[in-house]
Amino acid sequence: MATVDECRQALHDLAARLERNAETRGKLDLDRTLAARVTDLEVAFHARLKDGLLIDIADGDDPKAKIALVAASDELIALIGGKLDVTRAIAARQISVKANPFDLLKLRKLL
Repeated sequence: MATVDECRQALHDLAARLERNAETRGKLDLDRTLAARVTDLEVAFHARLKDGLLIDIADGDDPKAKIALVAASDELIALIGGKLDVTRAIAARQISVKANPFDLLKLRKLL
């Protein structure tokens, strides 16, 4: 099981990767609030996806988030680290993503 700090760092690593990729790929037209809920640690983080970037990462849940990612800590780390395919993880019920179907299609481009 990963720690809270490792999960937080993974989200910051994802933000840095998205920022690097935005320069080469162009900006993605998406402006949504995001909640990442880590089930085994009983913690959550929230942030904002704006123009293909992950910004304003903070501790705590956002119950009104437009996109909610629910995963155990190890799955979250693997997903962000590129070791877990998001489509397969959803199909295998390793993670859950609650979002508008059109947002899901856009999110696949980010991960």
